[in-house]
Amino acid sequence: MTTDEATGEAEQARGGTGGGGSDAGDAEAERARRLAAWTAARRKLSDGPVDGTLAGRLARLAEEGAEVYDLDGSPDIYGDGIVARLEERTAAVLGREAAAFFPTGTMAQQVALRCWAGRTGNPVVALHPVAHPERHERGALGRLSGLGTVHPTTEPRPPTAEEIRELEEPFGTLMLELPLRDAGFVLPTWDELVAVAEAARERDAVVHFDGARLWECTTHFGRTLPEIAALADSVYVSFYKSLGGLSGAALAGPADFVAEARAWRHRYGGQVFQQWPAALSALVGLERELPRLPRYTAHATMVAAALREGLAEAGTPWFRIHPAEPHTHQFQVWLPYGADGLTEAGVRQAEEDGTVLFRVWDAPGAPGPPGTAVTEVTVRAPGLRWGPQDVRDALYGFLARVPERGAAGGV
Repeated sequence: MTTDEATGEAEQARGGTGGGGSDAGDAEAERARRLAAWTAARRKLSDGPVDGTLAGRLARLAEEGAEVYDLDGSPDIYGDGIVARLEERTAAVLGREAAAFFPTGTMAQQVALRCWAGRTGNPVVALHPVAHPERHERGALGRLSGLGTVHPTTEPRPPTAEEIRELEEPFGTLMLELPLRDAGFVLPTWDELVAVAEAARERDAVVHFDGARLWECTTHFGRTLPEIAALADSVYVSFYKSLGGLSGAALAGPADFVAEARAWRHRYGGQVFQQWPAALSALVGLERELPRLPRYTAHATMVAAALREGLAEAGTPWFRIHPAEPHTHQFQVWLPYGADGLTEAGVRQAEEDGTVLFRVWDAPGAPGPPGTAVTEVTVRAPGLRWGPQDVRDALYGFLARVPERGAAGGV
């Protein structure tokens, strides 16, 4: 994807900047229009992270939060109370000794990699060039912690064990993003993942999982979360990407490592006074959304197949569903049209039909084909009501609104 995560998911939520006017006022008005259309739509594959109003979100948090935590208790102060409860619950779910809550995943991962560099004596991190710290954090590993990076592969997939063994430069930590989002939410097989972790340890390196979306991976791997997390020395997880929380992340691993990470969290400014809204929403996500993720993943396979069939039936000159069979409940769709026109077509469909199939489209970066656009599709609870014909009907309605397609004769 072309947008970094600092803006990427917010752009997906708020409507991006493409297709609006030239000044800030026009762009903000366009974002507001898109958000209003998506919020009001009756049929969606998933709710957006900022759909709805503040009042509605607060009421929902109070209602759902009462089912997972005693709301008559006191708010947290500097990480006690509900935040400590969330840390205990997260460690248990992942099968690790301890976990620490962080306000952002960016901070959690920088702390983890810094701690491992000190422990291994090697400041070099092996990771994919489209992994989050490399692509979306403005060079923070080098500028804040003095860490260097090497790339086992540049292919749009996770590295192989052979590539880890043959990497010319020594490294102290291997960081694996599971799934690899910018490559299309792709995962290795379970045997490949085991082999890669073993290859890193053969080189006296530790293994850290960027598991922002690790919650989604159990279906593909056919393993439980503790089994997956046990392959790594430390694991980072997000509470908003898969679980629908407001914000926040956790770093899990051995108790002494997490204790060291807490000290660095304070130094990085992450010892926040009160975090109960984020912590409460995370507990709700663990209770409500986590058990549903396998259903979402299975349904995403149906949605992807229906899109593929519908695009072929509509005579689309070129398209790509990637992965062909999604590894998680998220995947990419590529079309041979301009990003702004595709985004506008989706907004018009939401306004006119009350249907949201696609949201924001982007022009792909290298090595994406020129003249194409890509979007990410997420299937969650609202999408479970969609059958294959619903997907195809929504697709035909979307394509009928694509300007470039209309100029060529329509659907």
